[in-house]
Amino acid sequence: MVVALKTIRRAALKAFRYVATGVLVVAALVVARHGWRIYMTSPWTRDGMIRVQVANVAPQISGQIVEVRTHDNQHVHKGDVLYVIEKFDFEVALDNAKATILTREADLAVKKAQNARRAILTTLSTSIEEKQVFDGNAKMAEAALASAKAGLSQADINLQRTEVRSPVDGYVTNLLMRVGDFARAGTPNLSVIDEHSYWIDAYFEETKLANIHVGDPVEATLLGFQDPIRGQIESITGGISAANAASSTQGLPNVDPIFTWVRLAQRIPVRVRIEQVPPEVPLVAGMTCSVSVVGGEGMPVARRDRGLFYRLENLL
Repeated sequence: MVVALKTIRRAALKAFRYVATGVLVVAALVVARHGWRIYMTSPWTRDGMIRVQVANVAPQISGQIVEVRTHDNQHVHKGDVLYVIEKFDFEVALDNAKATILTREADLAVKKAQNARRAILTTLSTSIEEKQVFDGNAKMAEAALASAKAGLSQADINLQRTEVRSPVDGYVTNLLMRVGDFARAGTPNLSVIDEHSYWIDAYFEETKLANIHVGDPVEATLLGFQDPIRGQIESITGGISAANAASSTQGLPNVDPIFTWVRLAQRIPVRVRIEQVPPEVPLVAGMTCSVSVVGGEGMPVARRDRGLFYRLENLL
C-alpha cells in the first residue's frame, strides 16, 4: 500500500511538472505574441520630434543699428519693435521728397497756365505745333508730379522700416546682434519662433502604415514628462529619398549591396497637428517624444497595450 501511494505521488508530481512547464510555455508564447503585436504592428514609434516654424527677420533697408528693444528668449507679439536702424538719412530723404513735391506742383501750375492761355488763342496768334508743345509740357509736368508723389511714398515707408518689427507672435531666439552692428537689406539677423506653428514629426516604420490614417487621434509623450500631448494625424509624407537613385561619377546608377535576409523597415514621416498640451509640459523645438495612435480607423490600440508599451519603453 505504501509503495503504491509513493508511486501515485511520484506520477502526480511528474504530471504537475509537465503541466506547469506547459502553462509557462503557453504564457511565454502569449506574452511574446502580445509584445510582438505591440512593437511590430501597433502604430507607435519612439522616433518623434517637436518641430516649429521660425521667422528669419531681415531688414528691408540698410543702416546702422542704434537701438535693440528685445533680448534673447523674450516673448514678443506681432508688430512689436525688435530693433531700430539709424533714421537720419531716411528723414533727409523724406524731406527732399516733400520739397520735390512742392517743386513739381509749382511747375505743373505754370505749365497748365501756359497751356490754357495758348489753348484759347487762334491759329493767327500761335501755331498748332506750339499748342501741342505746351500741352505736352503740361502732361509731362503732371507725370513728374506723380513720380514725385511715388518717391514721397517710398521715402515715407523707408523711414517706417527703420523700426524692424516682429512678423509673428513668439520667442526671440539666438539673439546675437548689438547696438552698432550694420544691418544689410535682405540679410536675416534675428529669428523669432512662431508660437502658433508647433507640430510633431513622427517617423513610423513602413510596416505600421496600414494602421495609420489621416485624422486618427494621437498621444505623444516627451522624454522626462508623464502627461501626454494630444493631437491628430494631419498628413503622411508622399515620399522619401532613395539612396539607390543617386548617380555615380560616370552617370551610372549607384546601387548599394545589401544582404537579402536583412531588410530594415523604412521610416516614413507623419505630421501630427498638436491640439492639447498639458500646462506643465513645455514645447521646445527639437525635443524627442514617443508617439502612439490611440484610435480611429484601422486597428485601435487598447489602453492596456499603451500602458505596457510605456512601461517597456522606460526599461529600454
